[in-house]
This record gives sequence, structure tokens and C-alpha cells, in this order.
Amino acid sequence: MRLGELAEVLGGDLDGDPGLEIDSVAGIEDAGPGQLTFIANPKYAPQSRTTRASAILVTPDFPVIPTATLRTANPYLAFARAVGVFYQPPFYAPGVDPTAAIDATARIGEGAHIGAYAVVGPHVTLGDNATLLPHVVIYPRCIIGNGFFAHAHAVVRESCRIGNNVLLQNGVVIGADGFGFAKDDAGRWQKIPQSGPVVIGDDVEVQANSCIDRASVGETHVRRGAKIDNLAQVGHGSWVGEDTLICAQVGLAGSTHVGNRVILAGQVGVAGHCRIGDEVVAMAQSGLHGDIEPGKVLGGSPAFDSRQWMKVVALYRRLPEVIRELQKSDRELQKSDRELQKRDRELQKKDRELQSNDPRLKASPQNPDR
Repeated sequence: MRLGELAEVLGGDLDGDPGLEIDSVAGIEDAGPGQLTFIANPKYAPQSRTTRASAILVTPDFPVIPTATLRTANPYLAFARAVGVFYQPPFYAPGVDPTAAIDATARIGEGAHIGAYAVVGPHVTLGDNATLLPHVVIYPRCIIGNGFFAHAHAVVRESCRIGNNVLLQNGVVIGADGFGFAKDDAGRWQKIPQSGPVVIGDDVEVQANSCIDRASVGETHVRRGAKIDNLAQVGHGSWVGEDTLICAQVGLAGSTHVGNRVILAGQVGVAGHCRIGDEVVAMAQSGLHGDIEPGKVLGGSPAFDSRQWMKVVALYRRLPEVIRELQKSDRELQKSDRELQKRDRELQKKDRELQSNDPRLKASPQNPDR
């Protein structure tokens, strides 16, 4: 594709030869002739003068450089679109593999691709243009919208409801039993039936080996546009708001309410029955407990204001040095104290000598009190 055509597709302002041929995309460190790259982080700006790429996506205020540039307000988003221009994912033609097991009561929309050994249970409703790759299992009574795509070994449990254009990566489990147990009088854990389904809105993606548990009562919700990374856990009865990002290894305990446009970075843990306000950002490995006001940026475990947390982390790295300084100061203070005690003893000795040598201070034998 010529660079001028690509600029029209991506909506960028071109500085350079529109006739340049672009055949692929790459990161700025690896890009070569014929490739498009991008700069979204200022720390990579110096590499714009050394890259071998034919063209670079940059912000409108980026300095003029010899390499051709496409200027756009969001270079990272434009690069993502460029990847889609040059990379075409596998196409799965409509049809049902003869090894698939589809219950007679299931209703399958038009254009579906159902792969080998996939299972669609009783009374399932599956919308148009669905793709179920091998070994996907849809339990009974699920209702799934149009454009559903489930990679191999994804599972949707009984009675769950899924909106349009939802993508489940490999090994995702939607609607497995929540972790609910009650202790009886003998101290044994008795299972609480998990009766409530998972409800997933439109345009949600759940990545590999993540689990969204069903509720004991009520429902577990993941709202429109939320994205859930690999190996994440959404506990039973939780609520994940619109356009929220839940990154790898995040764990939400049961009945957690996460607002809209929240970002929970990798390995964040959230205690149960918390309410996290809209647009909260929790930095990696933060531990959230209690309700969080909207717009807060938090770090640490237990989590607190990120700016204060970063200062604490910076100080934490200096702890060995600080301890050495404190120990040195303590030794110097002890030395000074010993010197002062020595001087005090010397002064007391001199005072006694003065008293013994001054006749006016000697007591009379007839009048000891004199």
C-alpha cells in the first residue's frame, strides 16, 4: 500500500513522499524499509532519527525529521488500526463440523461456524455470525448475541447471557460456580448453591484462562466495552463497569462493584463488598480495601494515594543507606555522650578538690553545721 493511501485510511496528515510503498508494521527498534512504526512515548523520540522505518506515526507537534511522518492526535490508536490493515486473521467459513454436538432445541443464527467437538446445549440461543472453535462448550439455556467469537476450550455455563460482539480467548470460563461456602455447627464447609448467571454486555473481550463466576443469588455483571486480561478472576456477584480494564492476574473478591473506565493494573487485589468509583486507577500489585472515591490514583498494599506511595517506595529503596546513617549518627551521639559524662566527672572531681582546699568550706569540729 502506498503511504498516501495509508494516510487516508488512518486519517493522518502526511509529511513525506505519498508514493512510498508500505507493506507491514513494526516497533521502532525493529522497523526497516517498507515498514510503518510509531512514537507515542516521548522517551522513544530520539530513535526517530536512527530508525530504518520508511514512515513514523507521530503527534501533530512532533519535530520535523527526515523520515516521512503521519501526524495524528493518537499515534498508538492509529498504529493499532494499521496493524489491522496489514494483518488479516484466519477466516472461518460458515458451517458445522460433523463432530460438533448441537442439541435439537438450540437456535443457531445465520453464518455460524461451529468447529470440531464443540457442544451447544439445550435451549441455547446463538446469534448471527458466531464462531465457536474446537471444544467450545455452551451449557443449556444460554442466550448469546451476534458476532460472538469463542476460541478453543472456552466455556459458557448454564443460563448466562452474553451481548453482541463478545470475544472469549482460549480457556475462558464464564459462569463457573462462585466460591461460596458456609460453616456448619461441626466446623465443616457446606457449599452454597450458585444460582445466579453471568451477564456480559456488548463489545467485551475476556482473554485467556480468565474466570467470571456466577452469583449465589442475583447476577454477576460485566458491562459494555470492558476488557479483561489473562488469568483474571471476577468473583461471584461482582459488577464490572463500562470500558473498564482489568489487567493480568487481577482478583476481585465476591460482590465487588467496579465503576466505569477504571484501570486495575496487573495483580491488583480487591477485597469483597468494595465499591470502586468511576475512573479510579490502581497501580500494579495494589491491594484495595474499602470503598474508593471516583478519580483516585492508588498504589501500594494496602493502597493509598499514588504520589505518596511513590515517595514511600523511593524511601524504601534507600532504607539500607538511611539505616547506616542513623547508626552512624547514633554512634556519634553515644561518643559525644561519653565525652560529656567524662567531662562531668572531671568537673565534679575538681569541685571536690576545690572544696577540700578551701578552709572556709571546712566544717568546724564544735559546730558541724557551720
